[in-house]
Amino acid sequence: MTPQEPTPVQQENPQESVENFVAAINAHNLDAIFALLPRDHVFIDSVGHRLESAVAARTAWRGYFAMCPDYWIRLSDVLTDGELVLATGMVGGTIRATSWQTPAAFKVIIRNRKLQEWRVFADNKPVYEILARQ
Repeated sequence: MTPQEPTPVQQENPQESVENFVAAINAHNLDAIFALLPRDHVFIDSVGHRLESAVAARTAWRGYFAMCPDYWIRLSDVLTDGELVLATGMVGGTIRATSWQTPAAFKVIIRNRKLQEWRVFADNKPVYEILARQ
């Protein structure tokens, strides 16, 4: 009897891909972030705005890091099912000298060790309140 060939999803370790992406975000390393995205990457933020390319996502991350220079993600729970990863945790940082943090959840689709889709679910009220103060 020959051993069954592992499926591509089994070979990938989707949780590791997500953890590498979060580490790249926490390091504000745009090159490392970009390396983990396929050309047709999809990013969906917590209000439903959608970006549909790795280049657009890189530009968005650059802008977000400029606005929130110490942005961070801390994952507390990560669940995987094939190419699907669901994660919860906290996000935060500093905008205009005001620190903030809020609970967040992420839905991630991993294909070929890259983040095909990164969707964020978070309460943006703390960020909007800071931005509204001018």
